[in-house]
Amino acid sequence: MMKTLFLQPPSFDGFDGGAGSRYQAKREIKSFWYPTWLAQPAALIPGSKLIDAPPARLTMDDVLPHAATHELLVIHTSTPSFANDVKVAEAFKAANPALKIGFVGAKVAVQPQESMERAPVLDFVAGNEFDFTIKEIAEGRDFATIDGMSWRDATGAIIHNKDRAILEDMDLLPFVSNVYQRDLHIEDYFIGYLMHPYISIYTGRGCKSRCTFCLWPQTVGGHRYRTRSVEHVIEEIRRAKAAFPQVREFFFDDDTFTDNLPRAEAIARELGKLGVTWSCNAKANVPRSTLKVLKENGLRLLLVGYETGNQQILVNIKKGMRIDVARQFTKDCHDLGIKIHGTFIMGLPGETQETIQETIKFATEINPHTIQVSLAAPYPGTFLYNQAVENGWLDVEHAELIDDHGIQIAPLHYPHLSHTEIFNAVEVFYKKFYFRLPKIASIVNEMIRSPEMMKRRLREGLEFRQFLRERHAA
Repeated sequence: MMKTLFLQPPSFDGFDGGAGSRYQAKREIKSFWYPTWLAQPAALIPGSKLIDAPPARLTMDDVLPHAATHELLVIHTSTPSFANDVKVAEAFKAANPALKIGFVGAKVAVQPQESMERAPVLDFVAGNEFDFTIKEIAEGRDFATIDGMSWRDATGAIIHNKDRAILEDMDLLPFVSNVYQRDLHIEDYFIGYLMHPYISIYTGRGCKSRCTFCLWPQTVGGHRYRTRSVEHVIEEIRRAKAAFPQVREFFFDDDTFTDNLPRAEAIARELGKLGVTWSCNAKANVPRSTLKVLKENGLRLLLVGYETGNQQILVNIKKGMRIDVARQFTKDCHDLGIKIHGTFIMGLPGETQETIQETIKFATEINPHTIQVSLAAPYPGTFLYNQAVENGWLDVEHAELIDDHGIQIAPLHYPHLSHTEIFNAVEVFYKKFYFRLPKIASIVNEMIRSPEMMKRRLREGLEFRQFLRERHAA
């Protein structure tokens, strides 16, 4: 077995990369998701090591010495981070010319030829569901015999092997929390709306929804929700609870954990027996009866992608959601005491100045506990990307989706709505949502009741002000 290093490279200060983050950028409030997409193959390879540089605040000087002690380097890349990741790979290759280097992630899965042409330093890239592809590479198998990869032969020619069959038995994947325990410091991972420290895992891959902008189901996960058994999930939580007694919350990061309602209820009942607090991703259509079961068994918060308050835009992006259903779902959550972190996107197809105001009004009316407002990001491999290219909504100079400081830009524009108007809508949205007397009173009350929350909200406020200053400079 090759001595294998999995790396999320050093990057912009506060940049949350793609090994666990659905969109890769510097956040309004400094936050980091676990590098689950790297931890999963790392769990398959004995003696491997995972380094997640950004949350650990590691520099190139800190990580480069590992080039001499490893035979295989696997870097998770993304469209925004690709150029930086290539520079990191070049530095590692210069330090150890014998080191085999490969990239994984949605970017190289959908653009293997282009990625390898742009990065001659790469020996290979791996495609969809690369876990066992990387395992076979680490075992020293002939590249020509390994499904799911593109590689460079001795002449420099780029060879594309056949695709790897999609993984059906998700219980074949070992627990990522074992890698967290071995290689990561969990206190480094912070999400503003989750209790700290938290741990996130996946209980399945794929999402039945067809949202045109969503990256992972269209590139690496698929649209069929393939799940681990209830027993497999609960055993990992049981072990993680024992290994990390300081953890205050578990988060299930499946694209839509509530896609399978009976399974969600079954997992919830078992979690209730363990006495853990947990949260998950959900669609705004979960019936009250299911919400009640989840809440009674430890559910604290749902992360919900509302995206917009305009029904036609929901149709345009194939969200499969109705505004009236979302309103009732939100009311049910409020009634049951389930907190909601609502996410919204500015600049989706059909956006106008009027729909921006409509979405802001919708958000203030349904009043999630917290919100995140981002900019429509057309990642290669998504329907939105192809749609944007075909219609001339995406300029080449905006294709990397972030600026030189890691801040998300507004890559899309329309004849009636400019980049600048879409970009500015994010700040307007945040201010109109949070600078309301009822919301301010709610936050102040939360801070008064909890000294920990007092420190947390003050820190977040300072970080948000700094973020706005950096946006103004962009």
